[in-house]
Amino acid sequence: MSLAIVFESFQRDQAAHGLPLLIADRPERPVAWRQGKAVSAAQFMTHVQAVAAQLPPAATAVNLCEDRYAFLVAFCAIALRGQANLLPSSRAPQAVAEVMAAHPGCYAVGELALDNPPPHYRHLPALSVTPETDDGCAWLALPADLVVAIGYTSGSTGVPKGNAKTWASFHASTAGNLRMLHAAVGKGFHVVATVPPQHMYGMEMSVLLPLLDDVSVHAGRPLFPADVAAALAEVPEPRVLVTTPVHLRALIESGVTLPSIAAVVSATAPMPVELAQVAEQRYGAPLLEVFGSTETCVFASRRAADDEPWTLFDGVQLHPQPDGTQVRAPQLDEPMTLADIVTLHDGGRRFRLRGRHADLLEIAGKRASLGDLTRRLLSIPGVKDGVVFQLDSDALGVQRIAALAVAPGMHEQAILDGLRQAVDPVFLPRPLKLVDGLPRNETGKLPRAALLALL
Repeated sequence: MSLAIVFESFQRDQAAHGLPLLIADRPERPVAWRQGKAVSAAQFMTHVQAVAAQLPPAATAVNLCEDRYAFLVAFCAIALRGQANLLPSSRAPQAVAEVMAAHPGCYAVGELALDNPPPHYRHLPALSVTPETDDGCAWLALPADLVVAIGYTSGSTGVPKGNAKTWASFHASTAGNLRMLHAAVGKGFHVVATVPPQHMYGMEMSVLLPLLDDVSVHAGRPLFPADVAAALAEVPEPRVLVTTPVHLRALIESGVTLPSIAAVVSATAPMPVELAQVAEQRYGAPLLEVFGSTETCVFASRRAADDEPWTLFDGVQLHPQPDGTQVRAPQLDEPMTLADIVTLHDGGRRFRLRGRHADLLEIAGKRASLGDLTRRLLSIPGVKDGVVFQLDSDALGVQRIAALAVAPGMHEQAILDGLRQAVDPVFLPRPLKLVDGLPRNETGKLPRAALLALL
């Protein structure tokens, strides 16, 4: 019996009690836009099943695809084999090696011919356009309890940790995202994302949306402003731009004109109110900031330009704890406690973020938060980028505050003088170091190890 027949039999058996791998009411429904052309659901499923037939037996596989369409194909092919996609916090060789070491027997897949590939690397075949067929789109399904992905945290607060995601949990979290986006832009929209699909935010907004709704996604990951504009021009209206505060600021400062967009979605770092207001005025579209984590997926959203409280998705409950906030959500089998400190409003359906437990400082009987200190640093004229963070304890158990700032033409003392006008002297960062750039990862986050190394 051929492997293809085995797959077909397996999938038909799962259809009755599994969850759809792809939502497609018609074979021609566009799933992605690649090289200026639409890729239909039928073409996509043909690619998925062809790749799945070539994958080796294993429990897990590292998905290193950079092209978003190749990632989509590999993601689904790995899942069809009953395997979990391993999603390192970055595609740096060390990060990939650490994840693979934690999963003996795994392999890696990618669409690029790498000069120094990781062990057991599988180079995907060229995903050329294939003849359309209306077979295989409606009945392909996965077991609800199948672990399809293990996403790793960014390491911004320490060592990256893996978080297993079942196909049922992804269906549940995507339902909340879709309700938010349908209310803002309607149905049948097209996504361009500047974030990598390996990051959980990128997974939710650029992989799961085109799989589980009438949504398509651009195959690229444009970073430079001109590339973002070009990618948006390659997809039809209504367009949704999925990005981060760092990428959005660069886009606005460039002055590049964008095609019309229906909405901007942002995550991975707090969105400054001023930046959100400028973005909405510039692009004539609502800016939707989403709140979540690798552990929980997105569970709330807000209009940052109005500085409004966060609104919880349907079925989500928050319970403040002494050291954070307990989250109950449809996508979670068990409650999850995050380090974020919140205050609840409107009967618990909305909340305001007050900081993170790990960010709270108490020095000489006075309190502050690292997040607020960072915002005050960034508000100083001439400071282009910056971060305030706490160092590891010294021999006496004292944890000093440090800062890195990108401020061309300025001196450290001028920045400290500016901070002194806004914060208590006990919270002035020492040392404060001027740098050419911060070591942000692909989503704009700052891994703690990289900050310490740069300092």
